[in-house]
Amino acid sequence: MKPATRLQRARTLTAAASAPAAGQSERQAAAAVGCPRSTLRDWSHSALALGDAPAALAAFIATEAGVHWLHRVVLAIHFVITLRAGGGVRLVSEVLELSGLSVFVGASYGSQQALNAALEQAVVDIAAEQRQALAAGMPPRQITVCEDETFHPAICLVALEPVSNFILLEQYAEDRTAATWTQALAAACAGLPLTLVQGTSDEATALRRHIERDHQAHHSPDLFHLQHEVAKATGLSLARAVREADAEVAAAEVRLQAEREAEQAYRQQRHGPGRPPAFAQRIQCALQRWASAAVTRDHAQARQEEAKTLIRALGEAYHPFDLERGEAQPPERLGDRLSAIWQRLEALAEAADLPARAHAHLQKAKRLNTALLATIAFFFASVHQRVEALNLAPAIETAVLQQLIPAIYLERVATRCSGAEERRRLAALSAQRLAPLRASDHPIQALEATQRTEIEQVASDCADLFQRSSSAVEGRNGQLSLFHHGCHRLSARKLAALTAVHNFYVRRPDHTTAAGHFFGRAPPPLFDQVLERVPLPPRPRRRRPRAPKVPYLTPIAA
Repeated sequence: MKPATRLQRARTLTAAASAPAAGQSERQAAAAVGCPRSTLRDWSHSALALGDAPAALAAFIATEAGVHWLHRVVLAIHFVITLRAGGGVRLVSEVLELSGLSVFVGASYGSQQALNAALEQAVVDIAAEQRQALAAGMPPRQITVCEDETFHPAICLVALEPVSNFILLEQYAEDRTAATWTQALAAACAGLPLTLVQGTSDEATALRRHIERDHQAHHSPDLFHLQHEVAKATGLSLARAVREADAEVAAAEVRLQAEREAEQAYRQQRHGPGRPPAFAQRIQCALQRWASAAVTRDHAQARQEEAKTLIRALGEAYHPFDLERGEAQPPERLGDRLSAIWQRLEALAEAADLPARAHAHLQKAKRLNTALLATIAFFFASVHQRVEALNLAPAIETAVLQQLIPAIYLERVATRCSGAEERRRLAALSAQRLAPLRASDHPIQALEATQRTEIEQVASDCADLFQRSSSAVEGRNGQLSLFHHGCHRLSARKLAALTAVHNFYVRRPDHTTAAGHFFGRAPPPLFDQVLERVPLPPRPRRRRPRAPKVPYLTPIAA
């Protein structure tokens, strides 16, 4: 006969405990619950005889509600430590021991490892089921993907949709060729009504070929990699020049102080006839040397600050809408702004006499200028196509293109600003461009509410279309590296569980998940489903007392 589970015990004890109030004897109660009286007594004694555990807590754990509470607590510890914090099962066992919960649940590595394996598998299964259920009612979407590889140490392909931050692909592969990428992404998107229109990544040949050739989509360059190349071209050389200039200024100050102290010491002593040393001339020379070194240092610092300013300027300029006025920034206008920045960078490199490798990094970054302008052109072409498909009146269409979409885009940029002042400025600019559309006399207000909702959705999709960085996938790879270092090895099941937690559990400030944004519907809470599937924690085993260890040098009786 199969042993009774912890929950069955709790239900039996609860039912038996109500017998005295109903006027039943212990024997009658045992018969009513279908349990031998001796077994019932043993269970009652075992539930309360738990060593150092508080009697009230032991009595609570023996109830059905207590079992469910213990179940939630132990699984929550597993979930947070192993799937959120990157810790291992041994840490779970340690928490159970230190908290005193090991009195109620087995804390050995073997028992907790089995429970953790069941937890991971349940998370993976639930995510697969939810993906299938949500995909059934998902409207067709045109998406952008951010892609990159990471290594731990096997090759891991990672692709996510940046607007929702939903991970589409996260799996190990034998290689990272274009064919492997295309095959893996096709399998990951199977059954989803998706059309890939844009991919954002670094300039790896395989990734570009996978996007442009296999998917016939637009490849958007990663702005961070461009800025990083410029930083590599200027950062080290200019920083070294500043350090050398600082050292020269310090040496000149020491020399100047030494000459002044020498003159003071000479004047404090008595001297015979003869011409005194030319202290004034020597001090003047030291002062000129110091002044020249200070000017060189100031120039070096100015070049260093200018390089940082120009790197930031590349990011500030690369937008489809001007962040100063909120106006559209077509490729021609952006090209002029970028050309001015590249000219200043090249002039700075010449003035600072940067080495050949620095010029090579700078030219490598500059070659992406064409791709930046192509992305802007792709953005505006796609936006016009989507807005024209709405068949709006000319005045309303113009308002959507010149006011609504820029306002939404500026709002998006404002939320990502780190500085409060710039965030408030962009939010105010967004509200300013949006205000005329909200006026009661604007033609857009005469439309039906459903049509206005459709326009807003299309405008939001248009604003989200511009993707200038693959930082989302880079951040995900950073998280995976932490898990790898913490666990030393990520199995395929572990990796799939981490993906599921990211998509279906991690919540934004508005309490929504990546899956909810991606599919357009909120999935049921992941952890609640885990509680329904993962078995209750095992009871601790009764350990046999061990005989005390005999000292090695204990004398043996004759």
